[in-house]
Amino acid sequence: MADVIAGYKADDYDQAIELWNGLDGLGLSEADSPERIARFLQRNEGLSFVCEYAGNIIGTILAGHDSRRGFLYHLGVATEHRGHGIAPRLVDKALSALLKEGIDKCHLFVMEHNIGGQRFWSANGWEKRDGILLYSRDLG
Repeated sequence: MADVIAGYKADDYDQAIELWNGLDGLGLSEADSPERIARFLQRNEGLSFVCEYAGNIIGTILAGHDSRRGFLYHLGVATEHRGHGIAPRLVDKALSALLKEGIDKCHLFVMEHNIGGQRFWSANGWEKRDGILLYSRDLG
């Protein structure tokens, strides 16, 4: 059975989090709770996607925007399904959806230790930015 890319729905969460937990280099936090992911999907409706094979989620990408810039999160493909073009297809779907929203530039974050992720993004035309520092602060 061929793989199918479909819109990410809130009830895809259990399979998605299982996939994410099994991937090296993907950072998870409290922001990845079922409630927060559902809120993200609602706020950014139609921008995130999953890849399914034989009824199971084998790939994901979350996309959103702040009305100026797009952001990609949690691109992941199950290890045994890599090398078949799933990740680039997921990225293309998300970027096309962002373009339809009028977003013409997109950013993403890659963990410093995620060498495979760095290689993937560089090989697919993404430019590593220098001179930008990321600052974070908990608000609660």
